[in-house]
Amino acid sequence: MSFRGVEILKTVALVACEDTRRTLKLLNHFGIRAALVSCRAQNEKYAAEKVIKVLNEGSNAAYVSDAGTPALSDPGAALVRLTVRAGHEAIPIPGSSAFASLVSVSGGMDKSVVFEGFLSPKTGRRRSRLKELLAWEGAFVLYESPFRILKLLEDLAELESERYVCVGREMTKVHEEYIRGKAKDIFLFFKEKKEQIGEFSVYVSGRNAD
Repeated sequence: MSFRGVEILKTVALVACEDTRRTLKLLNHFGIRAALVSCRAQNEKYAAEKVIKVLNEGSNAAYVSDAGTPALSDPGAALVRLTVRAGHEAIPIPGSSAFASLVSVSGGMDKSVVFEGFLSPKTGRRRSRLKELLAWEGAFVLYESPFRILKLLEDLAELESERYVCVGREMTKVHEEYIRGKAKDIFLFFKEKKEQIGEFSVYVSGRNAD
């Protein structure tokens, strides 16, 4: 959590957040008292109306996502669009980003990187999109849950066993871990684990990368 982020949260009249219980813990940790409104994928338009009302009254509001950067596989895009459309400004407060952080420590030599986020949980759609991503020259970054990470790594190992991969687990948290190597070896490493814990980010190098 940056100093700027803390200072911003101290000054706003309303904090829109993915999970009010989780964000309340963050605010309590820093001794911040502010009104909260839930802003999830299911109610983002409703939350935007609450935020715009506060802004129209001359106060400021903030949005906090649970464990990542707003609008990068997290809610936030609709909130920004509706707020700007209502005549207000949306300003980013830089914080931890799994995508940027993983690229910086991946060891990949690619000049171009595509952020893909979560692939479809359906096997056919997931493998079809993976084939498309593997066919281009640049790298790509995926997000995956602990429940589907093995299936994703198995697909990568079967489609491109020699492709360089870097997997980040629980990034920027207490138990963060980074595993680098060929797709087939990465899959075997995680397959041998009894349980997959935490959120995963996966960097896959481009087919022409060194």
